[in-house]
Amino acid sequence: MTQKELDRLTALMASELPYRADGALVAGVDEVGRGPLAGPVTVACVAMPIEPLVEFVNDSKKVTERRRGIAAENIKNLALRASIVSVSPERIDEINILNATKEAMRQAALEVNPDILLIDAVELKDMPFSCVPIIGGDAKCYSIAAASILAKVTRDAYMQEMDALYPQYGFARNKGYGTAEHIAALREFGPCPIHRMSFLKNILK
Repeated sequence: MTQKELDRLTALMASELPYRADGALVAGVDEVGRGPLAGPVTVACVAMPIEPLVEFVNDSKKVTERRRGIAAENIKNLALRASIVSVSPERIDEINILNATKEAMRQAALEVNPDILLIDAVELKDMPFSCVPIIGGDAKCYSIAAASILAKVTRDAYMQEMDALYPQYGFARNKGYGTAEHIAALREFGPCPIHRMSFLKNILK
């Protein structure tokens, strides 16, 4: 690990050290997949040790696919506790994407059961531990960034599998997001079982 990377990770961890006072178990939670037209929304909740710091932990959107994969394996190996929860397209259509995201966050967080939960922007109520929403948390807090990586790698792997079942939509490339290629395929072939029908109303008019 370069000194520059170590300094960056140390700063990420420093932002959450006040929450770790008196040995409190701190976890971060983050979601991936709120915007796509297809596939689940996936949440990871992870409690990481203060050290060793995992190289490449950052907002998952800022990390290359190869580095995300390396970081995810190290996060899994080092995590004190971790949980990954995905909510299906059917459930998203039923309760809307924000509620589906909160449902997944609640389940993942309850499985980890930290003393303090750091959340990327979303507010969770009625939890049996302290919840701290942090806007842009996946770029500010080490634990949230680690959760972001874990959720992204998990969901991307699932969408790769779905690409083999439904190759016409290009899921391996677009991960379910509404690219021009994906929208053209929707208009030609119609939706498949993993599409979010509530997201397609304007496209399939």
